[in-house]
Amino acid sequence: MKLNADLGERVNGKLLGMDAELMPLLDQANIACGVHAGDLETMRDTVRVAKQFSVEAGAHPSYPDPDNFGRTSMTLTKERLIEVITSQVDTLCQIAKEEQYPIHYVKPHGALYNDMMADTELFDTVLDAIRHCSGPLKLMLLANDQHSEFKALADRKGVELIYEAFADRAYTDKGQLVSRSQAHAVHSATNAISQVSRLVEEGVIISENSLPLTFPVDSICVHGDNPEALKVVQQIRALI
Repeated sequence: MKLNADLGERVNGKLLGMDAELMPLLDQANIACGVHAGDLETMRDTVRVAKQFSVEAGAHPSYPDPDNFGRTSMTLTKERLIEVITSQVDTLCQIAKEEQYPIHYVKPHGALYNDMMADTELFDTVLDAIRHCSGPLKLMLLANDQHSEFKALADRKGVELIYEAFADRAYTDKGQLVSRSQAHAVHSATNAISQVSRLVEEGVIISENSLPLTFPVDSICVHGDNPEALKVVQQIRALI
């Protein structure tokens, strides 16, 4: 399994995560594309650090919702959503091209990520957006019990998938992420390490109601803006 985190999330001049400390420990960096967070300078800096440590770079586009950090669902036409995604991804890809370090995949952020996992029509639109981007890109999505259905949709569009699980998020009994509006949605460092340890050793994640969840996982995500992110990443690195 690989290890990934969301990086380059600068808001009002402040970098939310511990990017410099996290990057050397990661396999994949999901780089904010300037809409929910980040800016052109931060994107370039993050690509350069990813290149320095040979970390695979991915684009982390969002709904155009900077006031809510991309965490509010939006109803956009298919054409508009494709434009929103491709403009962000292509901007990062152009920066990466200038830095001579490629972007390998796309991982939607926040509400866009959750919405595409709950709506196959929206997921199909995200696939179309990726196909419109310059160069072949993979799509990172939530590993859950519908992975075969998502793979079938992606195969028809010629898009390769990367299935991820979250170290620091609680899961519903159906394999979705528990809403951040719930008090138990984000795990403590101790619980995050326990969740990853069980996944690595047994191939299972335990849901919020103690049900075992089993599905393929290619990469584990730790949120870089979590105050305990560095501690969690250090321990997960040792596990995997």
